[in-house]
This record gives sequence, structure tokens and C-alpha cells, in this order.
Amino acid sequence: MALLALVGIYGSIRVGIGWADDGPRAGFFPFYVSLVVLISCAVNIYAVLAAPDRGRIFAEWGQLRQVLSVLVPTIVYVGLVPYIGIYVASALLIAFFMRLFGKYSWIVAATVSVVLPILTFLMFEIWFLVPLPKGALERMLGF
Repeated sequence: MALLALVGIYGSIRVGIGWADDGPRAGFFPFYVSLVVLISCAVNIYAVLAAPDRGRIFAEWGQLRQVLSVLVPTIVYVGLVPYIGIYVASALLIAFFMRLFGKYSWIVAATVSVVLPILTFLMFEIWFLVPLPKGALERMLGF
């Protein structure tokens, strides 16, 4: 995580972290988020090294299984975004998590997983004028 934070800080500095005439530059918010993540990593590393019970097990297999049950679908989501777009991939991820972890009915999961990407589209593409990655479905619908 610390390495990703450093990459984020480097990239933010490259595009500018200050203020322009029309507001914050592209790297302003990512820089400070990455800085907070880097500081958090440093605090955690210090806490681990200073802990008196360093021989204790970090996590049981059941706990690691829970982490992987969130991590693996998220990795699949990130891998799908360039191919099917962020809106379809998000709908699939939301529905998956709602059914698996929330135990919601199919109708509730389907409704939320369709409505949220539509609201995200309206907010980013229409209101903020920020295009997000689109897949074949969005291109077919003319978005």
C-alpha cells in the first residue's frame, strides 16, 4: 500500500498539486489522499515493529478467507472495467456483494445495482462532465 501511495504522490506532483485560476489542479486531491495513506502505512509499520507480542499470528485462515472474498471480486472488477466499462462492471459488483454479503433478494440487488450506476453516470458524465471508462454496451447505446 505504501508503494501505491508513493506512486500516487509522484503522479500527482507530475500533473500539479497546486491551485490554478479555475480551482485545484488534477493532482491536488490524489496527492493529499496518497499522503494520508502513506502516513497511515508508516504508523502501522511502527505499531507492528514496536508491539511487544511480535510472535502472534497475524490472521487465522477464516479471516484471510473473508478478506479474499472481497479482494478477489474487486480485482475481477478492476480487470473488467477496461473491457465492459465502469457502469456494467459496477452493476455486477454491486449485485454480487449485495447477494453474497447482504443476503438481499434478487429484485432489491438488481434494482440497486442498476440505479446506482445510472446515478453515477448522471453525476459524472452529465453534471461534472467527466467521462468514465465505457464498454461495448455504453458505446452501443451512444453514451
